[in-house]
Amino acid sequence: MDALKKPNGANSSPLTPLGFIERAAIVYADSPSIIYNDLTYTWANTFRRCLKLASSISRLTIKKSDVVSVLAPNIPATYELHFAVTMTGAVINTINTRLDARTISVILKHNESKLVFVDHQLIHLIQEAVSLLRDCKIPQLVLIEDNGPASGHVNKLVKFVNMYEAMVEAGDPGFNWVRPESDWDPMTLNYTSGTTSAPKGVVHSHRGTFMVAVDSLLEWGVPKQPVCLWTLPMFHANGWSYVWGMAAVGATNVCLRKFDASIIYSAIRTHHVTHMCGAPVVLNMLSNGETLSHPVHIMTAGARLLLPYCHDRSKDVIISGGENLSSVEVESVLYLHPAVVGRPDEFWGETPCAFVSLKDDWGKPAPTAEEIMLFCKGKLPGYMVPKTVVFKEDLPKTSTGKIQKFALREYAKNMGFAVKSRI
Repeated sequence: MDALKKPNGANSSPLTPLGFIERAAIVYADSPSIIYNDLTYTWANTFRRCLKLASSISRLTIKKSDVVSVLAPNIPATYELHFAVTMTGAVINTINTRLDARTISVILKHNESKLVFVDHQLIHLIQEAVSLLRDCKIPQLVLIEDNGPASGHVNKLVKFVNMYEAMVEAGDPGFNWVRPESDWDPMTLNYTSGTTSAPKGVVHSHRGTFMVAVDSLLEWGVPKQPVCLWTLPMFHANGWSYVWGMAAVGATNVCLRKFDASIIYSAIRTHHVTHMCGAPVVLNMLSNGETLSHPVHIMTAGARLLLPYCHDRSKDVIISGGENLSSVEVESVLYLHPAVVGRPDEFWGETPCAFVSLKDDWGKPAPTAEEIMLFCKGKLPGYMVPKTVVFKEDLPKTSTGKIQKFALREYAKNMGFAVKSRI
């Protein structure tokens, strides 16, 4: 009997969400797995494609625990890569497509990514990010064409080793996918957006990811074979782990490259969507909504502040469209005598508002608000760029010279909503 207490291959195996897709390919073989524009895959198709892609990734000398990054929106390739990358034993790192090139280069250098899958519309972004890498090996790049034109001029110094669909086609459908040796083998590597400093990486194990995926399904009460509309970025904590969870219940995943209210309502009607996730900004987008013929279950969440860590910094954090941004980081870019606070925005919740006190520059023309915003745009991710600039001769200060941001927050609040932004 004592021998039975010792785990072995016959009575125990590490928990991993990768088993979900293998099961889905059997239980839900002919049911739709992914819908994207005019494209539809079944679960049998998707499992086969993931195996073939995993096989091709392995041929690029990707080995166990190597990091493979993905820079792409909510398209079928992003969904498939969550399985294909981790089937090789590698660790998947999905990168926020709203980040600037400098921040992306910091992430790639820190995680020593060996391979990056890049959407065709983000070529310019990866080119700039790679050009900023110093004293480290440049990762291999694979282009996701998605039947669309490339964005901008392709730098000849940045070469793509292959195309996404070519890798799928050339792969082995009989690939023996790599199962984790332990519950604690790393599976995903996600990064913060660098709210108060450089981005911070968080590693999730196969067991942890399995537990979160199952728990999320139970918490939401997701039934078998729902229709999930992907309005939540898959790069946000791997779509809150629903990329794997939806495979467990044989869901239909409706992918959207980009969306607005009309696209969402059209997709709900066309595909009879039953479930969707998104930041509060998505709910704002749908607030002047249409009447639907059936109920849609929506899960939303804002970015929580961890009190032990952020208690003293929370007032310096602006939450815009579900993204945390640091007013301190924006201030450091402005150089002058700035203070940045959140201004109410009926679409995004808050947007950065910069109060600027200009120094006497010996007769030189003072910069305009537009010039300051343009200057920030070249040095910050788009969501961090101030949407409002207010010039003040003197900023309110305490007796020790510290800027009284509470006074500026009240000032910004009294300004009312900014001109409505567009997604």
